[in-house]
Amino acid sequence: MNSQNNTLKRVVSASLIGATIEWYDFFLYGVTAGLVFNKLYFPNSDPLVSTLLAYVTFAVGFLARPLGGVIFGHFGDKIGRKSMLVMTLMIMGVSTFLIGLIPTYDQIGLWAPLILLTLRVLQGIGLGGEWGGAVLMAYEYAPKEKRGLYASIPQIGLSIGLCLASGVVALLSSLLTEQQFLSWGWRVAFLLSAAMVAVGIYIRLNVMETPEFSKLKSSGKEVQIPFMEMIRKYPKNVLAGMGARYIDGVFFNIFGVFSISYLTQTLKISRTQSLIGVMAAAVVMCAFIPFFGALSDKMGRTRVYAWGSIITALSAFPAFWLMSSNSSNIMVIWLAIIIPFGILYASIYGPEAALFAELFDTRVRYTGISFVYQFSGIFASGITPIIATALLKTSDGQPWTICLYVLFAGVVSALSAWWIGRSGGRLVQGAAAAQSY
Repeated sequence: MNSQNNTLKRVVSASLIGATIEWYDFFLYGVTAGLVFNKLYFPNSDPLVSTLLAYVTFAVGFLARPLGGVIFGHFGDKIGRKSMLVMTLMIMGVSTFLIGLIPTYDQIGLWAPLILLTLRVLQGIGLGGEWGGAVLMAYEYAPKEKRGLYASIPQIGLSIGLCLASGVVALLSSLLTEQQFLSWGWRVAFLLSAAMVAVGIYIRLNVMETPEFSKLKSSGKEVQIPFMEMIRKYPKNVLAGMGARYIDGVFFNIFGVFSISYLTQTLKISRTQSLIGVMAAAVVMCAFIPFFGALSDKMGRTRVYAWGSIITALSAFPAFWLMSSNSSNIMVIWLAIIIPFGILYASIYGPEAALFAELFDTRVRYTGISFVYQFSGIFASGITPIIATALLKTSDGQPWTICLYVLFAGVVSALSAWWIGRSGGRLVQGAAAAQSY
């Protein structure tokens, strides 16, 4: 028993550290997109156009994520979870490191945004394969009655990664002048990923393959093309999962990405103060993600997820009201970010990994959860900062249309979770029944 517990702890720790590194790399781009890239890598004759172009390259990373999910999901379901995780970590780390070395638009012209775009695509491919493997390592090792809790632990990597990304940029912003930060300071944050990748790879090389996949491999019942098997056997599961994912992507990118440019450009809050608010929310989120993951083990995934979707979406209204009407009170602004983003958002992100994993059997699970999470991210996550920026422009700087967009996403996700639960578990039971080995 002690040996099993030690193995489980080692696996969960490795998944968490790897996920943290991946999310740090990915979100570092989002944090700096509206602060640095819009000024250094695109023509800056119109600040709004430059910001939108920077967010377009941000969105491209989300377009690449489904490709990474399908590629690494395929080999993860045929070769193994562990080897794919090491490979995705390498892709993500190298591309992030290289972003820190790209010359600016003034130095090499159009080559600058083109190289930036290429490396952002590689980031997306790496993360597209990473997320599914990280949560599956924890989920498939965990006892069945605690899978919600253990599958939620790698999810904490999102909040730690965001915290690190926001914290590093905030620290550099406070220590350096504006000229120093734009000249070379921001690059330090990207170059740091090299050291973290080395640590992550060392840890992951000391982790064994999951028992469920090892059993499947020894039975010789892997499917030839996991993606086609997923489409053929689980079309409703894919649709339900993508709908449930909607509020996750929208809410995270409104509060974790767009809010930074909203606070700095519209409300004229300093960059450092804005980043501290997001960073504090990420710290709080670390405690609440496993709380809601464990709660889903007791109350049921769909119940926690459906109610969490509605409540989280509604919180955008008071949050933006507090921000827009208290621009001189930084403590109120921080609370307006911390409560909805640090606490309420965890009610959907905590149970999400186990909810999606239970929609597919082991033979296609890596492919299934990666595709659901990453493909839905195109419209749920990638284009959200663009939509929010455009909505803010059309409503003369008022955020209420953005809040309505968030509410729409919450309703879609709640109905999708309700559908999964309303089926009497048939979607989940169908996946369990397929495990005939």
